Amino acid sequence: MTRLLLSLIPSPASHLTVFIRAVMSSFPQNCLLAILLVATIQFRIGSSASHHHQHLKSLHFSLFQHETINKTGYIIVNGIEGGARITETTTPFGTLFVFQDPLTATANRSSKLVGIAEGTSITSSLDGLRSISVAKLTLSLKHHKGSVSIVGGTNNVKPSDHPVVGGTDDFMFVQGYVTSSPVNLKGLTVVYKIEFHLYWPPYATQAS
Repeated sequence: MTRLLLSLIPSPASHLTVFIRAVMSSFPQNCLLAILLVATIQFRIGSSASHHHQHLKSLHFSLFQHETINKTGYIIVNGIEGGARITETTTPFGTLFVFQDPLTATANRSSKLVGIAEGTSITSSLDGLRSISVAKLTLSLKHHKGSVSIVGGTNNVKPSDHPVVGGTDDFMFVQGYVTSSPVNLKGLTVVYKIEFHLYWPPYATQAS
């Protein structure tokens, strides 16, 4: 038995062909055929999955969110006293804020309206810069209509990624994430760039 095991381990100086012959002579023919069959099936499955992944439906685009205090966005519950002040970028810890903001094609407010962002946020950091946000983004694009729901943490002065948790109509079963980045934080109306990175799983593509 020891000699058999040693014969299966190639030494540094041995050739690959010698090792293969040793393996073939040590295993029954049926066992070797079974191993080759399993390896072939696994290779085909892996190749098929990789090929299908390359053709998953995806959509990438950017819009701009315009939020005006006391017009499209309102403080419903004031945060703690003695915390951060209310500014274009900060609200006191615990502040409950709701919004219904227009989404346009460019950073110019007068550009084409292509959607609405509605949701709520709660200031979750003592410095008043971060919040937990929940939003529904209703979109009316050229080839896609429906809504995308997102949730996550938002930094008022830095880019923030929000996971997509659902969608409706043309965005049913959609996955991915949405990135919110500040563009203009001066004045009563602040502007954010909203980047969409959306992916449809295979079963969603087949259902449509």
